[in-house]
Parts: sequence; C-alpha cells; structure tokens
Amino acid sequence: MGIVMDGVFSGLIGQEAAVAVLREAAGSARAITAAGDGEGARAMSHAWLITGPPGSGRSVAATAFAAALQCTGEPVGCGQCPGCRTTLAKTNADVVFVATETSIITVDTARSLVQQAQSSPSQGKWRVLVVEDADRLGESGANALLKAIEEPPGHTVWLLCAPSPEDMIATIRSRCRHLGLRIPRAGAVADLLVDEGVADPETALEAARAAQSHIGLARALARDPQMRQRRREIVTAPARVRSVGEAVIAAGSLLETARAQADAQVGERNAREKSELLRQLGMDEGERATKQSRALLRQLEEDQKRRAKRALTDALDRALVDLLAIYRDVLMVQLCSGQELINTDLSDLVHGIAADSSPAQTMARIDHIEQARRRLIANGNVLLVLETMVVSLRPQA
Repeated sequence: MGIVMDGVFSGLIGQEAAVAVLREAAGSARAITAAGDGEGARAMSHAWLITGPPGSGRSVAATAFAAALQCTGEPVGCGQCPGCRTTLAKTNADVVFVATETSIITVDTARSLVQQAQSSPSQGKWRVLVVEDADRLGESGANALLKAIEEPPGHTVWLLCAPSPEDMIATIRSRCRHLGLRIPRAGAVADLLVDEGVADPETALEAARAAQSHIGLARALARDPQMRQRRREIVTAPARVRSVGEAVIAAGSLLETARAQADAQVGERNAREKSELLRQLGMDEGERATKQSRALLRQLEEDQKRRAKRALTDALDRALVDLLAIYRDVLMVQLCSGQELINTDLSDLVHGIAADSSPAQTMARIDHIEQARRRLIANGNVLLVLETMVVSLRPQA
C-alpha cells in the first residue's frame, strides 16, 4: 500500500524515500548528542527545506522529524516515548510550531522565532523550530531569519515547509538541506482511509482521486457527502456555461459557495475568541468599552478579518484547483493518453467537453484558470476575476 506503519513516520503515505532520509538524519542526531560532540553537531543539517505539492504531507513530515529528534526510545522515532508523544501533540516545550492563518508571516513573528532559537532546549537535546508556511514569509521576515539560519546555535534545527524551493528566497534556500515530497498514489491514500475506517473502498478511492491525493481533503470528502456534492457543483457549473449571463451567475455562485465554506471554517472560532476576550476584560456583549478594551477588541477584529480573507482565498484556490482537474481530464481524453481520470464520477461531463473542443482550446482554458489563481493571490477584484475566468471557459462560436 506504500504506507510506513511504524513510529512517528506512520502518517507519511507513499514517501518511503523521504522517510529513509529523515530516519537516518534523526539517528545521526542522536549519535552526535550521545557523544557530546558540540562541533560534531554541525554534521547534522541544522536547516531543512521540506517541499511538496499541497497534500503531500510537508507539515506531517516536519512534525514527525521533530518528534524523532526529541525521541528517547528505540528505535529512533518510536512514537511511544514522552518526546515523541508530546511533539506529535504539539505540546513539547522544545519544539516551536508556526503556521500563519493570514497571507503573510510578519517580521515580528520572524524576530520572535530568532530569539527562541537562541534558547537552549529545556528537556530534549534539540530546539526545533517548524515553520509550516515558510513561503508566506515576507522579504523582511525572511531576512530576519537569514542570519539565524546561517549561524545557528549547535542545538537548534530549523524545519521550513514550502510548496517548492523557488518559493523561498535564494539566500535561505542555499543554506537549507532540501527534502522533496511527492504526491502519493490515490490508491495508497484510499487504502489509508479504509484502514482508518473512514469509508468503504469505492468511496475512499473516489474521494482520494477527487482530492488529487491530498490526504486531509480526501478524508473530509470521504466522510461528508454534502462536501462531495458542493465540490461537484463547483466544478460542473463553470464548465457548463454557454453564455455571458450564465458565466456571471456561475461566478457569483462560486464566490458565494467559497465564502460560505470560509465563514463556516472561521466563524465558530471567531465567536469563541471574542467571548474569551470579553471574559478576560470583565465585559458583557454590547457593553460600552473603555479605551484600552476598545483597542484590544479592534486588534482582535483586524486579526479575524485577515484570517477570514486567507480562508476565502484558500477556499477559492481549492475550487480552482478542482476546476483545473476537470480540464486535465478533458485533455487526457483528447490526447488518448490512457491516463485514469481524476473525476471518475463526472466522466460524462469530461467526455462531452472533450468532444466539443480541441486540445488547444483545453490548454487555453487551463491557462485562464491559472491566471485567475495568480490574480486572486495578488488581491485582484475577486468577483471580476472569477467572471472573467468563467466567461473564458464558454464554448467558442
């Protein structure tokens, strides 16, 4: 099935080569610390850049490696000792995790990480800093990290996660050991879902294909029939437009669906955070705020707005990735490649589009969707970007 079943690395699916590298490095790290050779610790890579497409398991790999570095059991990365368990639970005092919920990791956050990197570990042998969204470091934040990565204390390990090496500035990239992850096979992800009892084999495989082997998304799709239906609506509506009017309606529907999904993701947390802050301030809902409490409430609102914007951008990008998968399937049919469809449940739609268009038209449509993704990331007018994209997907007269 391509599943590593032992220890902290059991969550990495179809990544046998990467697991072998990390397991060997963790073993070397233990040997170095056991010998008490401070200079020898330099032989252990102090900075890693873990890359791979969404769903490949970047943060899972980083967390597993951090746990293996804190491991005191046998074999290294046993998954049972206190070091492994606390790291996997993200409660180990010597492991710092950073995952931004906004569009950028601020320079203040980067400077805080640099300060924490200087502290000696309190329980284990290593101070480990895991930056799950390192590609969201702004230029100032990346420059703040640079010197700390370039000249780290002997007890510090940096684990940076990004979609690709090109997403990091060259000066940081050149100082990290690169570990690339691949997308696991849909069959391996489906096997995992079945083993977890999430779904029957047929539903599990359909979800794994629809998620393009993104394990977390596949798990969610397999568990939630309504989510599968929403995805079906997202990918079919733009692909079926025939007029500008239909395109405008489809774009608006796509935006509303993504917004509802984003609101559901952050709404409960926002309410909980506000309630907790009011409790700390000794205030009731609707009570007149003092100058100090007003400032704190305003800061919370700004943080929540940034989080909501990130959630909407992520939801829209996921929708466009799903839409790209339709046209990828169309192209595979047009080229008679023999490749298995991602959207097996939408085979009729895929073959219908393939029959009514040429490979050149399909490539043009793929390019329009990719342009829309770039414009959304660059903060383009969301509705206008979507309308332009959906209009470009119409059959040409």
